[in-house]
Amino acid sequence: QVQLVESGGGLVQAGGSLRLSCAASGRTFSSYAMGWFRQAPGKEREFVAAISWSGGSAYNTNSLKGRFTISRDNAKNTVYLQMNSLKPEDTAVYYCAAGLRPSTYKREYDYWGQGTQVTVSS
Repeated sequence: QVQLVESGGGLVQAGGSLRLSCAASGRTFSSYAMGWFRQAPGKEREFVAAISWSGGSAYNTNSLKGRFTISRDNAKNTVYLQMNSLKPEDTAVYYCAAGLRPSTYKREYDYWGQGTQVTVSS
């Protein structure tokens, strides 16, 4: 069982940066691949980034490459999402998730956090 708690969201101006954190409980955090997804109002939840259990492999959705970076610190049971050059269209609730392997598909993840709101003003 893994419990996930996101933090670091907030209101930021376009062009600014935020770093989201996702703290996991449980001693098996390092066994799980982790992913970040986001959901804007009225839209489907979409894949943002994923990282393998070791941190050796990371994946980003093509449209966000170069602006968003996923990383993890297994010693701290935490995964991060660094978001730079933010745009109003990045406004969404951001969720972290844990699964057996990194994937772009929501169904591959077994555990989800409650989400953190990111709002980017123009």
